[in-house]
Parts: sequence; C-alpha cells; structure tokens
Amino acid sequence: MSRRIARIELWLGMALLAIIVVLVFTASVMRFFNRPLIWSVDLAQLLFIWLCFIGATRAMRERAHLGVDLLVRNLGHRHRLYLEIALAVVFIAFMGSLAWEGYKLTMLNRERLFGDSGLSYAYVTIAVPVGCLFLTLAMLTNGVEAWRARRDGKLLIFNRDDDTDIHQEL
Repeated sequence: MSRRIARIELWLGMALLAIIVVLVFTASVMRFFNRPLIWSVDLAQLLFIWLCFIGATRAMRERAHLGVDLLVRNLGHRHRLYLEIALAVVFIAFMGSLAWEGYKLTMLNRERLFGDSGLSYAYVTIAVPVGCLFLTLAMLTNGVEAWRARRDGKLLIFNRDDDTDIHQEL
C-alpha cells in the first residue's frame, strides 16, 4: 500500500510541476503579446503550495529530508530508535497544532478571493492541514516500519537505514 501511495505522490507531484511550468510559460508568452492571463499566475501559486506539501510528504516517506546526525550517530541502536520515536512524537504533535491553526485559517479565508482568479483563498490555506495530515501519515508509516525492523538493527523513521558503519569508516 505504501508503494502505491508513493507512486501516486510522485505522479501527482510531476503533474502539478508540469502544470505550473505550462501556466507560467503561457502567462509570460501572452504577456509578451499584450494579452496577459492574470489568473494563470494565481493558479500557479495555488498549485505550488500543494506541490510543496506533496513533495515534503514524499521526502518524508522516502526519508530524504536532510538531517544532522553528528550527536546521535555514536549512540547504540536501541537508544537511537528511542530517540527517533521521541522525535516522531514531537513532530506529530507539531503537525497536529499546525493542522489545527491551518484549519482555523482556512475557515477565516472562505470568503476571501485569491487574487484575480475568482477562487476562494481557502483552496490555498486548506493545503496546510491536508499537508500536515499527509506528513503525519507518512511519519506514522515510517514509525510502524521502524518498529517492525527493530530486530534487524535498522532505523527507518528518519534515516533510510542504520548507516553508522559508513560514518565510522570515513
């Protein structure tokens, strides 16, 4: 199931990026011919915020976010696992509070129009709680995989695997 979701995220992200590029390119060409498409830039901005959250979720699911492990790489596997679980709990709590504030912001912006597009600004702000939900689900999936792989000596919440041997060789 996680592979299917990752594939959907990838294709959705690629589609959004392609649409954004086409919109911005078309807007610039039409502006050159003195026929500006005012709504196209607004729509590109709206799609960009969604692309950011989809990309962040994909990076979380693939454990591709940057991290600094200088202090924790010499910890034993068990202590690193507990630390990663604690960090995941903090992350999920933060995502919950951010989603709640994003929801409140969305409710405040239902009537506000987004630029000249005629769309509700709520379509932009709803990306925050939805994105936080997706990020939380990716984190929980990583946590479950890490818990299942704990006997194999792998850390799978934030790291792709336990690569302490690589660091010690360097």
